[in-house]
Amino acid sequence: MIVETGTSREGLRGAKSNGGATIVFGKWAKLNNAELHSVDISEKSINAAQKEVDNQLLSEFVTIHHSDSIEYLATNFKKPVDFLYLDSYDYSDDVEVQVKSQIHHLQEFKAIEELLHENSIVLIDDCDLPNGGKGKMVVEYMQQKDWKVLMNAYQILLVRENFSL
Repeated sequence: MIVETGTSREGLRGAKSNGGATIVFGKWAKLNNAELHSVDISEKSINAAQKEVDNQLLSEFVTIHHSDSIEYLATNFKKPVDFLYLDSYDYSDDVEVQVKSQIHHLQEFKAIEELLHENSIVLIDDCDLPNGGKGKMVVEYMQQKDWKVLMNAYQILLVRENFSL
């Protein structure tokens, strides 16, 4: 079970700049008989992602949800999550926007935290940016809750302290 916040807003067309994770994760889900649930608040992004999901014949494995990610994760999602990818709320050079993005990602994590298990993996995008990037607050919170950083680059990958394959 894969959950993504912030869908691929340009399908594959923006894969080198705006990301194509929805499609990449969707192809993995298809190969591994898994599910991907991607949520975004932007109707334009949802429509573009859904079009590419359909073009790639992934709709059996990928469900795109049009909703506020925090609300969706807190109220609508009930299944255990194996892989959580946080990449919603855009980041900018504006410090106020940066803090709002960091708070948003922390709230997303808290909304779904109870559905993460011992072997869940969390990947946060856009972290190697000024002021700690999108992951600053959520990583600090997770590290207080027995999570460890496995990879720290532009994206940060976290697993539980006692994670095993």
